[in-house]
Amino acid sequence: MKYLLTTVNDTFKRVSMHGVREELVQSQADSIGIPLLTVRVFEATNDEYERKMEVVLLQAKSEGIEHVIFGDIFLEDLRAYRERNLAKVGMVGEFPLWKIDTKQLINDFVALQFKTILCCTNDGYLGEYWVGQEINPTFIERLPANVDPCGENGEYHTFCYDGPIFKKKINFTKGEKVYKALDFKTDIDITLLPEVITKGFWFCDLIP
Repeated sequence: MKYLLTTVNDTFKRVSMHGVREELVQSQADSIGIPLLTVRVFEATNDEYERKMEVVLLQAKSEGIEHVIFGDIFLEDLRAYRERNLAKVGMVGEFPLWKIDTKQLINDFVALQFKTILCCTNDGYLGEYWVGQEINPTFIERLPANVDPCGENGEYHTFCYDGPIFKKKINFTKGEKVYKALDFKTDIDITLLPEVITKGFWFCDLIP
């Protein structure tokens, strides 16, 4: 493996959707020992993402890289989207976790002694309490029945800071919890929407 690939919102210097500071992701790459390849976006639109990603992928291809590895598990439409974009630049996607049972995956992850924390939660599934929680056997046991154990439907996002592939643990402190509501264009009172409808996201600021 030649690079670790991520997308950063260059306005805020944070990983898109996760809200993790770029410095922490760089620390991950340094500890793992694989250089970081960053796609920088500003507008946070699909069109911009695809254009900027294509530039970075073509750069990688010019160095002889033909395959891109993703951690997707079962979302067919997301896999198809990735494969369509890769086909435009003549590259192939690899999905080593595809269709593996997510309960098995999360239990194996914990058993291997990876350490990770929830940095973002979708409030349609998990509220303020959950953001900033560590993934461990107790966390897995207490997850609501409608939440995928690996958060594969976007129920939560994480930051992994230690484990067998890390040369050293990534040190950070937990900062404030911030709620960001979605910009609903509707006359409906969003507090009346069913819980499984996403109204916004909770973020826990992780400070290097």
